[in-house]
Amino acid sequence: MLCQGSVKLSVCASDGKTLILRIAEAGEVLGLGAAVSGKPYEATAETQEPCQVNFIKGEGLARLMREHNELALRVAEHLSETYAIACQEIRALMLPRSAAERLARLLLEWPVKAGDPRHPGRLTLALSHEEIAQMIGTSRETVTRTFADFKKKALIQRNGSTVIIQNRSVLETLIAA
Repeated sequence: MLCQGSVKLSVCASDGKTLILRIAEAGEVLGLGAAVSGKPYEATAETQEPCQVNFIKGEGLARLMREHNELALRVAEHLSETYAIACQEIRALMLPRSAAERLARLLLEWPVKAGDPRHPGRLTLALSHEEIAQMIGTSRETVTRTFADFKKKALIQRNGSTVIIQNRSVLETLIAA
C-alpha cells in the first residue's frame, strides 16, 4: 500500500526499451496480483519523491483472505478493476493512430490524477520528454515535436513542468478522430 508519495511503474523489454505503465499515487495498492498468485511482480516501481509504503507478505494476505470473506471479496473486486483499467490503457496506447492522439489523451487524463482542482486546465508534468515518450509508446523527439506543435496551435501553454490546456475541445477532437 502506497501511503504517501508517488511511484513510477514501468516494464522493460529484452531490447532495453522501457514503457511507463503509470504513476501510482498515495492510497493505491501495488503488487496485489503478484501477492495473490505467488508470481513475481512484473513492473519495476521507482519512487518519484519520498514515499511511505506498507507491506504485507503474500502468505499473510492469503491467511487473512481465508479468515475474512469480505477481504477476499474486496481483493477480487480490486483485481477485476485493475484488469479493466489495464485493458483501457492498452486500448488507449495501441489503438490511437498518432502520437498526437496519445499525447492529447495523456494530457486530458493527467489532471484527474495530479492536477490542481482550483485550476482545472493546469497540470504539473514532473516527467521528462523521454519519460512521457515511454508512457505513450513513442520517441522523445516525437514528444518534443508534438508539444511544439500543440503550443504553436495554441492548444497548450507550457512553462517548465507546468502545462495549461488552452483548447480542451480540440485536444478531445484529436482523440475522437
